[in-house]
Amino acid sequence: MASYCIIMTMTRTVQKKICLLGDFAVGKTSLVRRFVYQRFEEKYQSTIGVNISRKALQLNQHEHMQMVIWDLAGGEEFSGPQANYIKGASGAMLVCDLTRAITLSTLRLYAADLQAASPGAALVIVANKSDLVAQRVLAEAQLAELAAELQAPLFMTSAKNDENVEAAFATLASIIA
Repeated sequence: MASYCIIMTMTRTVQKKICLLGDFAVGKTSLVRRFVYQRFEEKYQSTIGVNISRKALQLNQHEHMQMVIWDLAGGEEFSGPQANYIKGASGAMLVCDLTRAITLSTLRLYAADLQAASPGAALVIVANKSDLVAQRVLAEAQLAELAAELQAPLFMTSAKNDENVEAAFATLASIIA
């Protein structure tokens, strides 16, 4: 008589909302496109309101995460009705453009808006457009200072060259898992 052993494994799937916050034209949409669809488009198209994408990640052998990625229009002030866009977020990527210094200073405002709407949300700082070396105006020391202040990991990314994009999203996923 044969004996059989049945092993049941449980896989847990969690769904987490993350937001990409930053000024217009810092590359938020390009980062999402690279991460979710593995593509990059040269043509700039401004986001109006919010674009929502999804990506499933395997965290470990027994856990999956469905990332619901909210790509929010740049330059938004998240007070009043706009606060609903970031409410309930588990985490956010604060995105600046390495070729425009002003985009770094506004990240503090986005972080404050996020914490007001979603207290305890995790942060990752993304300094995008690292491929534009000759046009770079932000120093690593400036970026590291903000990362330390906000207690957030920092990633230098290029959506165009697919540099550190996956790592930035994966780190945020591991923090909020």
